Amino acid sequence: MSDISIVIASHSGYGHTAQIAAAVADGARSVAGTQVQRVDVASLSDADWDLMDAADAIIFGTPTYMGTASGAFHTFAEATSKRWMTRAWSDKLAAGFTNSGSMSGDKLHTLQYLALLAAQHGMLWVSLNLLPGWNTTTSGPQDDNRLGFYLGAGAQSFNDTPAVHDADLSTARHLGRRVAEHTRIHRAGLTAAAH
Repeated sequence: MSDISIVIASHSGYGHTAQIAAAVADGARSVAGTQVQRVDVASLSDADWDLMDAADAIIFGTPTYMGTASGAFHTFAEATSKRWMTRAWSDKLAAGFTNSGSMSGDKLHTLQYLALLAAQHGMLWVSLNLLPGWNTTTSGPQDDNRLGFYLGAGAQSFNDTPAVHDADLSTARHLGRRVAEHTRIHRAGLTAAAH
């Protein structure tokens, strides 16, 4: 089987979300035969749009600002309407991640927004499928999915430091790996159905 292609389409305002995107990419690349490209949705070229059009899966990422995706990501989402009208992304796999300065920060709303964007395009959403961590007296903030999200990867980074929590980066790698694994399964199923 030929390589699968995953594009991470994200925006990062202060660098935290870019670090999470890199971790998602590392997780996806850990699955043999996976090609991963990252595009900055704030400055897309025609070649970037072509990458997304040709991809087997697109993973969306954005910081959460004021309870939703960043303005740059919203502008990108509106620009995808040309793909929506032609169903260009229909049946691609999709997933998402977000980051904010607060533990909650209303990140669930952003993940729901990303999932709805994917649904509008007819994409197939891949959830995190990772039980929440840090929810017992014997667990701690070093646990994967320490913030307890299911829909996608949620991260928290303090506003006064460029660092991203190690557990959140590990959770992001899990998401990337999961999307790559399911993209490979999906591709195999489409190939089998065509014969």
